[in-house]
Amino acid sequence: MDIMTTSQGEPASAVRPSMGRKVRAYITLTKPRVLELLLVTTVPVMILAQNGLPDLWLVLATVIGGSLSAGSAAAFNMYLDRDIDAHMQRTVNRPLVTGEVSPRGALIFAWTLAVVSTVWLLLTTNWLAAALSAGAIFFYVVIYTILLKRRTEQNIVWGGIAGCFPVVIGWSAVTGSLSWAPLILFLLIFLWTPPHYWPLSMKYKDQYENVDVPMLGATRSGSQVGLQVILYAWATVACSLLLIPVASMGLVYSISALVFGGWFLYESHRLYSRAVRGTEPRPMRVFHASITYLTLLFVAIAVDPLLRLSF
Repeated sequence: MDIMTTSQGEPASAVRPSMGRKVRAYITLTKPRVLELLLVTTVPVMILAQNGLPDLWLVLATVIGGSLSAGSAAAFNMYLDRDIDAHMQRTVNRPLVTGEVSPRGALIFAWTLAVVSTVWLLLTTNWLAAALSAGAIFFYVVIYTILLKRRTEQNIVWGGIAGCFPVVIGWSAVTGSLSWAPLILFLLIFLWTPPHYWPLSMKYKDQYENVDVPMLGATRSGSQVGLQVILYAWATVACSLLLIPVASMGLVYSISALVFGGWFLYESHRLYSRAVRGTEPRPMRVFHASITYLTLLFVAIAVDPLLRLSF
């Protein structure tokens, strides 16, 4: 690995960052943008599980525990991927690459967050939520990062299961059990993850090829990836409609699932059509659309039971 240098020509690892910069570096290890997605999926599911507003302390405790858990998984991921992160433009500024955080410091930080998050959820929610949280860390670190990411182009399909855990953690925190509704939402995020991430891998195709990580967007043609995106997008939207009879969802959710789902499908088909025609597929349109789609869908999940209660 090449030694990173500062503008003065000194090795980055030799520069002692300020306390504020050090704190920001450790926060970066937790991938804060991923934590935003956790909030979007966890809180609405807790409202659905309660069929109204759950205890605010329980919501706060679950969000804190879930954030610490997700932060732990992200820190482990950066520790394990620091060798390839140094050779990818989009990850070259991560703290372990720049030297702002040492590998040992990152590993201690990751383990600390894992232990604290599990104990926190055990003390403030219940054993099921705590166990699911620990399972999410294991799945992301061991199954995805260690076993799948560098070995198969289906890595994000099965490794993406780790991102499905927040919905079952939120549900179990409220009810102490699981049922068909959270399992459908678990499946929905499982199906949503490939059409969300594969366009990103198309955008950074050359970088993934450079580090020999077989993301589908780097191993297949644009039209092949686009077709897979369409298939998974249709499966995602179909799964979202299953929630209507299972959880007795009302008009707000039903209309939202159809309208936002239709838009997600349009963007997915547009990606494929452009790839087939040989024009620039603009994969980031689908990437951003997938995030907006999931956010709006889960907002509808939260609003729907609250509106039903008001009538």
